[in-house]
Amino acid sequence: MSVLSTNLIKWHKRFGRKDLPWQLQTNPYKVWISEVMLQQTQVQTVIPYFLRFMERYPDIESLANSNEDEVLSYWSGLGYYSRGRNLLKAARMLKAENDSVMPKSSEELQLLPGIGRSTAGAILSLGFKVKAPILDGNAKRVLVRYFLIRDSIDLTSTSKKLWKVAEDNLPDKECDIYTQAIMDVGALICKRTNPECPECPLNKNCLALKKNKQQSLPARSPKKEKPIKKVHWLIVQNMAGEFLLENRTAKGVWEGLWAFLEFEEESARQEYIKHLPKDYVVLDENNKLKHTFSHYKLDINLLSIKLKQNIQNFDNNKVWFNTEELKSVGLPSPVSKILKEMK
Repeated sequence: MSVLSTNLIKWHKRFGRKDLPWQLQTNPYKVWISEVMLQQTQVQTVIPYFLRFMERYPDIESLANSNEDEVLSYWSGLGYYSRGRNLLKAARMLKAENDSVMPKSSEELQLLPGIGRSTAGAILSLGFKVKAPILDGNAKRVLVRYFLIRDSIDLTSTSKKLWKVAEDNLPDKECDIYTQAIMDVGALICKRTNPECPECPLNKNCLALKKNKQQSLPARSPKKEKPIKKVHWLIVQNMAGEFLLENRTAKGVWEGLWAFLEFEEESARQEYIKHLPKDYVVLDENNKLKHTFSHYKLDINLLSIKLKQNIQNFDNNKVWFNTEELKSVGLPSPVSKILKEMK
């Protein structure tokens, strides 16, 4: 066993996290759901979502039997909605092809939508207690600093190097403790900024600390400025207090979610309004809302109107929702924010 893995396991037995919801009476399914939720998302944000999700979907079978609208309603606000869609697709595949049982090999796990090598490794290690490497953001940071890997971590060559390092340092025993330990040290001590090196169980052998390079590692390629996309939303209410939403059918970050009517140009929004009943009240106009994605920024111009007569003849992807019905469908976080403010 390497010095790295020995020290991590010793540390975790004394100080590591052992009471997270997915660690209690754990199983491969719980690990899978938690690992997917934890991608790009902080632990404290994930916990309430995980608890609600597990209460509704305690196993693969119950998830596979659900529908996309309901699954995304439990994902609303968590972001990166393709994760929720992929969970549903994978559960249906497991039900149809594997009797609703999680596979026990990395190769089979990676055939499921949304599961890459690191997530597969976590499921095997934490769920099945099988020796398998992980390389999530926390593990990468620990390994990069410990072994003083100076290359940019977004390079393919660096990724290959890190996977080799991760494999070489896997212990033969207590692999589940080691896996949780390297994630915990990365999250709690070897943080992206202001790492708490005096508290770290690896500080005696950490090469980055010896060279005083811990703050500058991991190295990353220069970030490009995020482009700004400008859109115009139309918020339509009727006299019953229902909201008109459209289902985002196009491939994209909000695919399958329900959102307010969106137009690329103000002229297109005004043209659409011309086809609505003339008798309406403008509730709010020229409000602005900004939302940031991983790869671009969204600049939203808002116009809110209330129709004085009810109409139903919209195309299939536009539906009236009352406040109770809105709880059962997936909504992008800006839509949820607006609805909350309009209560």
